[in-house]
Amino acid sequence: MGQNNSKALRIGIIGGGIGGVAFARALRLRGIDAHLFERAPAFGEVGAGVQMTPNAVKVLNALGLSEALDRIGFLPEAMVGRTWDTAEEIFRTPLKDSCPRLFGADFHHVHRADLHAILADGIPAASVTFDAACTGVETRGSTAVAHFADGGTYEADLIVGADGIHSAVRDSLWGKTDAQFTGHMCWRALVPVEKFPLSFVTPDASFWMGPKAHVVTYYVKGGAAVNIVAVSETKEWVTESWTERSTLDELLGAYKGWHRDLIELFERTDPAYTFKWGLFDRDPMAQWAQGHATLLGDAAHPMLPFLSQGAAMAIEDAYVLAEALAKHKSDVEPALLAYETERRPRTSRVQLEARERGRTYHLSTPEEQRKRDEEMKRRQSEDPGAVGIKAEWVYSYNATTALAA
Repeated sequence: MGQNNSKALRIGIIGGGIGGVAFARALRLRGIDAHLFERAPAFGEVGAGVQMTPNAVKVLNALGLSEALDRIGFLPEAMVGRTWDTAEEIFRTPLKDSCPRLFGADFHHVHRADLHAILADGIPAASVTFDAACTGVETRGSTAVAHFADGGTYEADLIVGADGIHSAVRDSLWGKTDAQFTGHMCWRALVPVEKFPLSFVTPDASFWMGPKAHVVTYYVKGGAAVNIVAVSETKEWVTESWTERSTLDELLGAYKGWHRDLIELFERTDPAYTFKWGLFDRDPMAQWAQGHATLLGDAAHPMLPFLSQGAAMAIEDAYVLAEALAKHKSDVEPALLAYETERRPRTSRVQLEARERGRTYHLSTPEEQRKRDEEMKRRQSEDPGAVGIKAEWVYSYNATTALAA
């Protein structure tokens, strides 16, 4: 990527999560500076794992993070679907040996804080303001102005809201609407591993599918810990908070009768590092940008985690938006149009298909489960490389060439 020789843009990024820092890094690699505003007093991510599927890894490689990703990541052998009570394999999709050939990049499991750290590395301290709670954005012709809780403002050629599902930027541009509770709650936990691998956790991305619930387990930190994502349907509203602690009894109570390998893993969780929260969702938007302000990541397209694409979509957004700005020589409005035209159809499809996975993973009757499992086994027999969760179209996308035409 060469330097950008067009006029110097003044860009403000609201939100210093994965999407915000990925965008800042993508801009810097093109010679475009930006100022990032984060409401927390310092950078930091909750201790949980995240799957960096090949579509996201292609972007991370283009951002110069290939070696760093190899250092912090874990390459799973396969993606495996299992029945909740017997652990019978429903499908086994090779990953480690086939993803580079089939999709152009590896499939990594990483710790979210480690991913954030490598993306944020190199962002100058002078380009970040912490303790900055954005209350909204207004557009004024060819500029946009961000307002903050302390009374301060920031005027820029472009303001990008990367401030999550409860985005203040989104609310101020398009009106405040509440995200919808989906009837799902989720536990996340990390289990330290003294000797890799654990006898009851294979080195795979394991999808355990059961009645009205599913569990995903995988190694992170090079095999030094196992990440648990356990989703269960509930009739009770659950707070959306990454920091609400749970108890072992609560976790075990939701998975009575599930396979002993899972129960043994759950029993090793530390309540201090076991969190629960409600899963919320929004319908796809008809438009993201207004004037010289737009949205990125969960602010634009929050999604259920059932395709493991929340962080990946934000990283893709970041690359495409930076590329659009460079390609259009800092002419903001056509750049925003190119960005949204490319990204909105894809993220909308991922949002809706993630909802559908929530249904297929949680089929509750033995007959429904049998039909699903037989279909997955049939696809596997016809194509051993087929992704059991039907995500080939997700993984094959390449954000780094999306605007090449």
